[in-house]
Amino acid sequence: METTNLTRCSWCGTDPLYMKYHDEEWGKTIHDDETLFEFLILESAQAGLSWITILRRRENYRKAFADFDVHKVAAFTEKDVERLMQDASIIRNRLKILSTITNAQHFIEVQKEFGSFDKYLYSFMPDGKPINNLAGVLPASTPISDAISKDMKKRGFKFFGTTICYAHMQATGMVNDHIPDCSFK
Repeated sequence: METTNLTRCSWCGTDPLYMKYHDEEWGKTIHDDETLFEFLILESAQAGLSWITILRRRENYRKAFADFDVHKVAAFTEKDVERLMQDASIIRNRLKILSTITNAQHFIEVQKEFGSFDKYLYSFMPDGKPINNLAGVLPASTPISDAISKDMKKRGFKFFGTTICYAHMQATGMVNDHIPDCSFK
């Protein structure tokens, strides 16, 4: 896409990595469970931090967490937790690392129950379709993210409150929150 005269959402600023993420990924609808799991890991790691902090470590997370292979992560042991606690290239928070492993296990349970994690997530969406937000207002959460987060918490997921859930929805295109005049809407 031509880079002159582009309008972007203001949140991505001028950081090249943030702009690339905004332009190529954010708000683009994803239906594959592998990518949904990747964003589950990354968004959960982001809790209490800025997204750019995690985005800059994305490849490190990929290496640390078995290329985001849900079955491999679900099988991580205490030895893996200790290895990850020594890995300065990721956020070394024991609770977040442990939750990534248990979240992988719950992710697989949801896949078994619904056929895919995607089908589970979209069961909360109106008519099972993504939402194109034309209001130009970015909420921190919505009744849908409240419902998904509440259900996931009931299923045992951690570090996935309603705000993190809504960020996941934005990242994976369940909701397109690009401002109306954004070149990437």
